[in-house]
Amino acid sequence: MNKNYYAILMAGGVGSRFWPVSTTDFPKQFHDMLGSGDTLIQKTFSRLSKLIPVENILILTNERYNGLVLEQLPMVKQEQVLLEPAMRNTAPCILYASLKIQKMNPNAVMVVAPSDHWIEDETAFAQNLQNCFEFCQKENALMTLGIKPTFPNTGFGYIEYDKSDSNPIKRVNQFREKPNYETAKAFLDAGNFLWNGGIFIWSTQAIIEAFDTFQPQMKALFQQGMEVYNTPKEADFIQENYANAENISIDYAVMEKAQNVYVLPATFDWNDLGTWGQLHEKLDKDGQNNAVVNATVILENASNNIIRADGKKLIIVDGLDDFIIVDREDVLMIYPKSKEQDIKRITALANNL
Repeated sequence: MNKNYYAILMAGGVGSRFWPVSTTDFPKQFHDMLGSGDTLIQKTFSRLSKLIPVENILILTNERYNGLVLEQLPMVKQEQVLLEPAMRNTAPCILYASLKIQKMNPNAVMVVAPSDHWIEDETAFAQNLQNCFEFCQKENALMTLGIKPTFPNTGFGYIEYDKSDSNPIKRVNQFREKPNYETAKAFLDAGNFLWNGGIFIWSTQAIIEAFDTFQPQMKALFQQGMEVYNTPKEADFIQENYANAENISIDYAVMEKAQNVYVLPATFDWNDLGTWGQLHEKLDKDGQNNAVVNATVILENASNNIIRADGKKLIIVDGLDDFIIVDREDVLMIYPKSKEQDIKRITALANNL
């Protein structure tokens, strides 16, 4: 394996649209959402470790999830787990990890990947990632893997690339915000728009130079810790300084400003598993399009539902179409799939009871 390859695995999110399974104390990346026997973070780590040495994979997460990370990834050492003492979106934690990696290996190229996405063709993923690594070793480039859109999705940001670029790796013209339906349809018709899947690849030199240019205050804040990174004093520095960083995403902080941004249209199937409906799409289903995870069921006049339970509980459903049915500890949720975007609001109400 190439010792210059590194990964930053992003595992700090809460996944509130998967309530009541995903909670603040136990988010979706630590659950076996697909009923496959592995949690989402375990599947992602395994996928990355086919190309990247295990010791070169860093996990970025919130302090409260440190124990879960070490329990589910026993091959990982504590020093590979970077703990955020405050929620500051993706830019500060990526800069922090990038400076650590640069100190370890100035020749490093790295991928930043969410821990909770679904990718079926892992061979294609590894090949796409290899192509990006090789490009970033030669070029001063900030890269992303773009997802070919299959329908006019209004829930994703889009990447517009140069239509005249005949190379496999395309120069990015601009990032576009989540569109309305008509705009999303126009994007698909144009043929040079990809979904922004939040997977980034670059050399440490390229990303740190970008922070120096576009986020000099943040760069100066974290640069102060270079002497203590990868030493026992690192934790104290981060505890004292991390919360002073601006709360901003890597997209807004760097990617939308930089001119040296490239995209490789991915050749693998992808789903960000952001909602119960998206999970339903990826699960095996019966003849009436019902998907069942960890439950024993009797279904009559029931179709298009997703049903999940703990402990193989028997669930009997009659007369429901297109519902989310989840039994988890002391919560039973029976909710229309068409209103799944409201689950985040329902979660807040339930937490206040």
